[in-house]
Amino acid sequence: MRAVVTGGAGFIGSNLVDGLTARRDEVLVLDDLSHGSEANLAAAQERGARLAKVDIRDAEAVHGELTAFAPEVVFHMAAQIDVRTSMVEPARDAQTNVLGSLNVFTAALAAGARRVVNTSTGGAIYGETTQVPTPETAPARPLSAYGLGKRTVEEYGAWFGQTHGLDVLTLRYGNVYGPRQDPKGDAGVIAIFCDRVLTGRAPTVFGDGRQTRDYVFVGDIVAANLLAADAPAPAHAVYNVGTGTEVDILELVDAVARAADVDPAAFAPEHQPARAGEVLRSCLDVTLARTELGLPAPTPLTDGLRATLDWVRSVS
Repeated sequence: MRAVVTGGAGFIGSNLVDGLTARRDEVLVLDDLSHGSEANLAAAQERGARLAKVDIRDAEAVHGELTAFAPEVVFHMAAQIDVRTSMVEPARDAQTNVLGSLNVFTAALAAGARRVVNTSTGGAIYGETTQVPTPETAPARPLSAYGLGKRTVEEYGAWFGQTHGLDVLTLRYGNVYGPRQDPKGDAGVIAIFCDRVLTGRAPTVFGDGRQTRDYVFVGDIVAANLLAADAPAPAHAVYNVGTGTEVDILELVDAVARAADVDPAAFAPEHQPARAGEVLRSCLDVTLARTELGLPAPTPLTDGLRATLDWVRSVS
């Protein structure tokens, strides 16, 4: 398969590129390297993957790269991912996540791609809901500009399908973690906690720590993307990808300590005020993806935490 991965030098994208090149697919990565790193692509480039340093907000550049490469599938992962940034700079968020996505969809259509696998978000789209785990049929009630932008892109994907015949299949992720997640960044709580436990510093918890998330290992996200790309005729346009298990932040702190063989009492959190735009409960019903795409059983949290800890150790 000839595949384009936007944001392919980032945390999730580079893991997907590894998965594609491991099965000898031809891969073009589009990434402006504002958050991703070319080092993440070292092994994939040895297997033939090519990097084009392109910002998805540059419609002409995106169009040129995709039409020249003529991909069969486009995996769209490039995004502004920080919820807090979206709350204070909604226009910046929309420029990347909405307008940039339109550039990718338009270029994929022009290039003759048979499918776009679009990346979206579970919790940030559903908002506060009484349906937990939350199915795809639940109403969209985003609290953040980030969630609103992602929902808007889903609607544009449906519009491209209805008006132009472009097959856009969207995966709504839970909270993704694993190797290559930035432990110094703001958007990856597990990598941050792993860094803190390995350096003997207390984790920071916003609010009372009882907010829940559905933590899904990056390897499971890669598997879901490959299944979504290869599925002959999916019955639905949107699928949740997570574990179906709620874990609150205080439980996560304890789990990270135990995975690192540290006494949880020595890894007590420091609390700060709750942050605007973040939901209290988030957990995804993944029945649809399991039955229609063949999504396998999720990686156990302890196994995923140990793999993440090993990676954080290696880069510290």
